Amino acid sequence: MLSARLKPTVTRVITPVAAFALRRGITPNAVTWVGAIGVVICALYFYPRGEFFIGTVAICILALSDLFDGAMARLSSAGSSKWGGFLDSTIDRITDSAVLLGVSIFLINENDELSYVVLATLVTGLLVPYIRAKAESFGISCSGGIAERTERLIIALTAIGFDGLGVPYVLTIGMWLLAALGTFTVLQRMLIVKKASNSER
Repeated sequence: MLSARLKPTVTRVITPVAAFALRRGITPNAVTWVGAIGVVICALYFYPRGEFFIGTVAICILALSDLFDGAMARLSSAGSSKWGGFLDSTIDRITDSAVLLGVSIFLINENDELSYVVLATLVTGLLVPYIRAKAESFGISCSGGIAERTERLIIALTAIGFDGLGVPYVLTIGMWLLAALGTFTVLQRMLIVKKASNSER
């Protein structure tokens, strides 16, 4: 949805930088690893301490690597391997989970019941890509849904970052919204697979 609309513009901006990085001998997988390790470290260091704003700023900067490694893979035939695609997808699950896990650790330490909502959001965030992967293993296209990864990540980081600035209720609203959107997207994708399965019969 949102990612599909922004992707052409973002691609035009980052392609020259990605091409320069390739000329310098940097590989897409190296960018993926550096960005992922940085995000996980920041999420599990800053967020459990309640340092939501600085942690979110650092994560947003590091998350740009996710844009660059994709652009670099498209420009480099060596980077567009099955391994590269698998690595990128797996790393996305790890980094997204680290963000929510860091927040949930802080909330659990504070005895805040919002931690249950964050954990529910973490679960739905894993289910959405799992359903797509499982469906595609059956030959069923399943990329639809109201909230894909980009939308969910933007909502999460916005809510966490503004909470770090002291905006009241923003974290609660953001996490409940994510839980609702994630659950709805899971149901949407399950229906897509069900309809596709019925039509094959």
